Amino acid sequence: MTGKTGGGGKGSEAGDRAGDRDSGTSGGKAPGFARRFLSLAGGYWHGRSRVTVWALTVALVVLTVGQVSVPVLINLWSERLFDALEQRSMDRFLTMIGLVGLIILYNIVIVVLHLRVKRRLQMGWRDWLTRKLLEDWLRRGRHHQIAYMPGEHDNPDGRIAEDIRITAEMAIDLGHSLTYCALLLVSFTNILWMLSGTLSVTLLGMELAVPGHLLFVALLYAAVGTTIAMLIGQPLVNAVNRRQGYEADFRFALARIRENGQTIALLHGESAERGHLSGLFGGVVRGWNGQTRALSHMMVFSASYSVLSTAFPVLVAAPRYIAGTITLGVLMQTAQAFQQTVGALSWPIDNLPRVAEWRASVERVLNLHDALVRLDRNVCDVPDAHIQVVRSDEHDSLTFRGVAIDEPNGTAVVHPFDLEVQPGDRVLIGGDATATIRLFRAVAGVWPWGRGLITLPAHTRVFFMPERPYLPHASLRAVLAYPGTASSVGDDKAAGALVSVGLPDLVGRLDSIDHWDEALSVPERQRLGFARLLIRRPDWIFLEDATDSLDPPAEEELLSLMERELPHATLLTIGHHAGLAAHHGRKLVLERTNGAVTLREEARPEVPLPPREREGARREAVGRVRG
Repeated sequence: MTGKTGGGGKGSEAGDRAGDRDSGTSGGKAPGFARRFLSLAGGYWHGRSRVTVWALTVALVVLTVGQVSVPVLINLWSERLFDALEQRSMDRFLTMIGLVGLIILYNIVIVVLHLRVKRRLQMGWRDWLTRKLLEDWLRRGRHHQIAYMPGEHDNPDGRIAEDIRITAEMAIDLGHSLTYCALLLVSFTNILWMLSGTLSVTLLGMELAVPGHLLFVALLYAAVGTTIAMLIGQPLVNAVNRRQGYEADFRFALARIRENGQTIALLHGESAERGHLSGLFGGVVRGWNGQTRALSHMMVFSASYSVLSTAFPVLVAAPRYIAGTITLGVLMQTAQAFQQTVGALSWPIDNLPRVAEWRASVERVLNLHDALVRLDRNVCDVPDAHIQVVRSDEHDSLTFRGVAIDEPNGTAVVHPFDLEVQPGDRVLIGGDATATIRLFRAVAGVWPWGRGLITLPAHTRVFFMPERPYLPHASLRAVLAYPGTASSVGDDKAAGALVSVGLPDLVGRLDSIDHWDEALSVPERQRLGFARLLIRRPDWIFLEDATDSLDPPAEEELLSLMERELPHATLLTIGHHAGLAAHHGRKLVLERTNGAVTLREEARPEVPLPPREREGARREAVGRVRG
């Protein structure tokens, strides 16, 4: 029934653990971008739906081959068309018209099927990756803990909603276009080689035969263009990354205003928020302008390169036509083959901005994933490096053994202590506000930083009520049942709980959907938290300043209601109101000394006072506080 405290500093051990957490690695060379990306996203092709996924992938490749066959057919068709025009043959001209109609029909079928398969694969990959990140993020308090981790993983909502979309959609788009260009290059390399013929070159009095010279010209032309484009476009990657960071910060700030609209309105904080948003949007503008400058440099080159790519092949092949060694059809076929070959080789030039945008989004997703991995590896998966919370069949009490609570950077918050809370105890915890909240979060298993063992009895129902209960945008019945399902709360149970906590006006709105955190006042929301408590009927109750917005009579009413309805429940309460003392048989105080906190227990009556004496004590305590 008593608790004992221990003292002592952290020493070098805490510094070592903090250093491990900050580094986030176990040593060795960090894996490259491609390996990190495949490690995260490649599991889509090895999961439970891998047969379907691979079938879609193969179908996409086959349809891409079909897409490549269209320009090949057009190339062959162009030769025959221009030869027919040169020969003024109406019969062959009409035949070409019929053939182009068949090519168009074939292309329609290929394009539509390709679009459907590609989009299904894109959404499937996005769905898989989103579920994976959500499972890692919304697990054992990770979404709360990761906010305290160092690193570039802010705005996880934007990374999951937007960056995963770009990662999945654009990866398949870029992969398809690269495959298309590779197949196009193979196809037209062969065509261009055959159309080039053999060029005779006299060098040092010797006549040399150069086969496929146009292919070598195309390769050299594309290589020079790609090299120049890569040099000019390199700053674009950093510009895109900076812009996406600015955009994410701006979106997050807007979401925060939406979530806290009522509080901002009551404080008339619109002007301050406008100033903050204006500063953030200034970053968006700077990011946009930086990307515009980088794109401008890129477009100066690409604009001239695209025009030259249209004229250059005709100029290269024209001398052979003028000399009469090839027909007009072969000239046009050669020009098209040259253009297609250069176009396939120019994939880096055409896709550098998109690759930059895609890579920036992938890096944001990888940073979030890496932070979650570091959190598990360095904080939660090493027994001696974090607070362990376990359920035990051998104990019916809540015990703390050598528990020390730290900040994420290793700074000591609470010195090591031992404590035992027996079933039926009613314990009031006061003192240092930061330490008390950290203690409750440690018991809940969402504050792992520190060391020691916390043991809860197995097969007992535990209920944590924070200062401001979370009210999802759902029906009131679902709010009362949260995190359970609405169907688990019947009309009589819900109505009884609402009436008991003083919210009878809400009984008729059980199936109404509303923004309850805005529709209800703070005292009403705290009363709704007690209604949840009555519905859940737990064995262990943890209250974190859950009555701080209530006036003394309302606080007394709800605490007395809880005692009547749940007389055998164990209660641990964080609070500093004078009226709370009369409802608890024990009091623990967390005192800050020399930068850290120690736990001590004040002498208290073992059994709470009777209701009449308790009310007198409460009034006397309130009078002292007011005095």
